Amino acid sequence: MCAVQRQKSHFPGLILDSESNDGTEFNNLPYGWQVLRIAKEDFSHGGTRNIGLQHVPANVEVVILMTQDALLASPDALDCLISVFDDKTVACAYGRQLPHFDASPVAAHARVFNYSKDSRTVSIDHQFQLGLKACFLSNSFAAYRVSDLVAVGGFPSDVILGEDMSVAARFLLAGKRIAYVANSSVYHSHNYTIAQEFRRYFDIGVFHARNPWLLQAFGGSGGEGIRYVCSELKYLWKYAPAWIPLAEVRNLFKWLGYKIGCIESLCPLFLKRWLSMNKGFWS
Repeated sequence: MCAVQRQKSHFPGLILDSESNDGTEFNNLPYGWQVLRIAKEDFSHGGTRNIGLQHVPANVEVVILMTQDALLASPDALDCLISVFDDKTVACAYGRQLPHFDASPVAAHARVFNYSKDSRTVSIDHQFQLGLKACFLSNSFAAYRVSDLVAVGGFPSDVILGEDMSVAARFLLAGKRIAYVANSSVYHSHNYTIAQEFRRYFDIGVFHARNPWLLQAFGGSGGEGIRYVCSELKYLWKYAPAWIPLAEVRNLFKWLGYKIGCIESLCPLFLKRWLSMNKGFWS
């Protein structure tokens, strides 16, 4: 994760490193940047971001959070993202995610489906039109107004994932708005295996089961799932028809993973840890 204030000027930056083992070195960082190292067992999606927020200078109004695998697609991506905060009702914004050049057709479609070419701003007025999609947000490339983030209590530290959606929902319920900035983009995608898809959707099911207020306020995700499958079939039929059988198998395992995650309270701890993608959560 990194937090920045401005792109064209000198800005402070913070890198949170949870014992990475990919050989990355932090010897030649830009002026004003620092590295904060935390133990891998202390990592959590929400809690780690809260640690980062504690190190943000008091005069910073907007922070940008990025994961290590999101690559800026243009030099002005950060400036474009924070430009929407001139509107004081905007509490957070996220940019467009483009598939990496080696993305599979399934991974490429996921980015096309979730990140359109058109920018938009969502408020609580879109609650019934968009349902749960109203509070869609991605912390792989997102910006937050610090005062608004503090006002809703920061990120939840006890979630397996979905800390971004949880915060976005609280913003909407507080009368704030979420901006999607299509002209601010990064390259970010994953070629998950079927097993990884299952585990990720198991975790999503756990998140929904443990946060019933979210579904009660915005509705379930069933309709969006059907729309996704139909969109994927149409996309693959046009660009990669040979992938359709495998995509349907993947969707079956995603659905199965989600459903099991929704009833995780009935499962023993060892099984939940084995089924989960975020195994550290269960420690």
